Amino acid sequence: MEEIVVSEPMAHSGGHLLVDHLQKVAALAAQFSQPFDAAEPALRWAYLAGLWHDLGKYRSGFQRYVRLADNPDAHIEGKVGGREKTHSAAGALWAMQQLNKPGRPYGQVLAYLIAGHHAGLDDWDGGLKERLQSDDAQQELADTLAAHPPAELLAQDGLVARIPGGQAGFALWVRMLFSCVVDADFLDTEAHFDAGKPARREGFPTLAQMRLTLDAHMAALPVADTPVNRLRADVLRQCRAQAALPAGFFSLTVPTGGGKTISSLAFALEHAQAHGQRRIIYAIPYTSIIEQTADVFRNVFKALGEEVLIEHHSQADAAEKDETARSRLACENWDASLVVTTNVQLFESLFAAKTSRCRKLHNLVGSVIVLDEAQQLPPAFLQPILDVLNLLVAHYGVTVVLCTATQPALNSTDYFDANKNLRGLENVREIIDTPDVLFEALKRVDVELPPDWTTPTAWADIAKQLRAEDCVLAIVNTRKAARELQRLMPADTLHLSALMCGAHRKDVITHIKERLKAKREGRDQWPLRVVSTQLVEAGVDMDFPVVYRALAGLDSIAQAAGRCNREGRLHGKGRVVVFVPPERPPLGHLRKGAEACIATLHGQAHDPLARALFDRYFKEFYHSVDLDKHGIVSLLKVESRTLAVQFAAAAKAFRLIDDQDIATVVVRYAPQRDEIEKLLAILAAQGPQRWLMRKLQRYTVSVQKREADKMLAQGDLSLPVPGLYVLADVDNLYSAILGLLGDADLYHPSGFVS
Repeated sequence: MEEIVVSEPMAHSGGHLLVDHLQKVAALAAQFSQPFDAAEPALRWAYLAGLWHDLGKYRSGFQRYVRLADNPDAHIEGKVGGREKTHSAAGALWAMQQLNKPGRPYGQVLAYLIAGHHAGLDDWDGGLKERLQSDDAQQELADTLAAHPPAELLAQDGLVARIPGGQAGFALWVRMLFSCVVDADFLDTEAHFDAGKPARREGFPTLAQMRLTLDAHMAALPVADTPVNRLRADVLRQCRAQAALPAGFFSLTVPTGGGKTISSLAFALEHAQAHGQRRIIYAIPYTSIIEQTADVFRNVFKALGEEVLIEHHSQADAAEKDETARSRLACENWDASLVVTTNVQLFESLFAAKTSRCRKLHNLVGSVIVLDEAQQLPPAFLQPILDVLNLLVAHYGVTVVLCTATQPALNSTDYFDANKNLRGLENVREIIDTPDVLFEALKRVDVELPPDWTTPTAWADIAKQLRAEDCVLAIVNTRKAARELQRLMPADTLHLSALMCGAHRKDVITHIKERLKAKREGRDQWPLRVVSTQLVEAGVDMDFPVVYRALAGLDSIAQAAGRCNREGRLHGKGRVVVFVPPERPPLGHLRKGAEACIATLHGQAHDPLARALFDRYFKEFYHSVDLDKHGIVSLLKVESRTLAVQFAAAAKAFRLIDDQDIATVVVRYAPQRDEIEKLLAILAAQGPQRWLMRKLQRYTVSVQKREADKMLAQGDLSLPVPGLYVLADVDNLYSAILGLLGDADLYHPSGFVS
């Protein structure tokens, strides 16, 4: 092939000059890292990584290819074949040659960042070390230097290792630097291919605007002068008053119905303004209630327009192997003032290795993170989560608010067995002055415990008790149990579970709320009975006079009680009945939680939801589980002589959803079928896009992949794009009552199939 002689090497097709790209990425990465790296811009680690990240693109093989290729993804390693076109090893090797000194292998830090800026952070041993020792990598550097990159790109001044948190903070520091580099790389590339895109990223309201708008919203809100509303107003007052306290850890311990969503938002806005913090991030344990919380905030800030926050679900991430220039634009970097997301998205990102997940991390710096329903932090990952929260608060300007009615025992704890010890959070300040007084004032239920913790009650007997109630909610532990109980109930009984798509659940919840209101006003004389899984326990605003709860953890029982007499409208107390179901809770944390609950409440003669019991319960529960089940702490421990860390292995192990074999199924939910068909047509024609996947999200159900593949083989599902299944036959496979049906449901004479 004829040699192509070029005078101005390019980073991408379309005339994007390589030297410009490297310098802009370096400057932007240095800017992103400034909040945790006080050095001069040119001496920041992120600057040098950005300057050298695409150094390998100077090699003639890559320049030949990028000039001949009419492909916006031509620069992405893994999208192109041929050894002469790789480019991420050259800068990594150059960094090691220039910066590694005896006892100070600083070059390894940049090697992680540069070599991983497409494929992600790699393990050192068994991964990156061997790759950089390979002949191909050595040849890549030789080809690069033979192309004579500008001397000012290759020069470097002395870097000083200022690692936030020292050895214990090394892995997070590297991931933060990596985030700065990859986000800068994406943004500069994005601006090249779409000059208007950066401007379209702007327009989110500021925290100052949000604070003023919240004040105006609360001032204009018509609020009846009731005891409950007076207590909520006092909670809001205390949140605002305490917001001036120094940044760090806070707990907001407010009973269900005490208005903690708006009050925590007020605290976060006031606190961020007082301390110059940049954004507020709400992390919620369940995808099912993200939309509800986001809708509350959108209603508060509706005067500021439609785009006021980022609502980020973990399912919206594109798979790395399918990444294109378009899907890169869909990788959210959390550059808005208010983000509502899941625990899965937040914490898996904090331990991630892939670029799409790590990209947002630097935007956590200088933020207020509100952990809603903090008792739901996953026990098997609790130790690494607490470690990373401590680092964020101590070294990255973060404030963490633990927001719940049932505060978990997250302080450091020494058990008799030292292997069970918890390295916890220290100096957690409670926002509410007298939470015990508040809980007593907001006590609205009486809890009936089973007379015998070892004797189960048959589902038929539970159904009989429920049928005797005019208005009742029953919460059980599994989808299977919910369906079993549902089939024993009258045909007009309502049902809620995660086998119903989000739009379906939302419609049913709205219908339930409307009927509850109508019953209170005397307009509805028909019985209202609901069978649900625990998805209603966290943040779903329902108010039943009677709630039945299958034996579970004490925190789950308390959350269930929060759906009973929530607004205090009953003349007396609401009634919460705890029963022992026919099947024991599933093995794992559900069962251990139930056992810890029994251990805590056995012989308890007073209020089983007394606030003091929760510390005892959580210590009992945490002692029973492995708080670092997957060895994340060990995987991220740095070897001081070589700076070896197993980034990829830790990211693979840090998966908050126990069953990794999950498939997402789009269902044709009948009331919105026309809308769904339009979205699926766009998907077929244009492929996955961020806005499109978020629109489809509300019509999806998660099932085990083996079940999805079985249904695919039977013709019940199609697979229009990798990883996204679509239900084919809604009439037979999706019930207007139960949601997505399985084989056992198809032939059951229940009468529930629509």
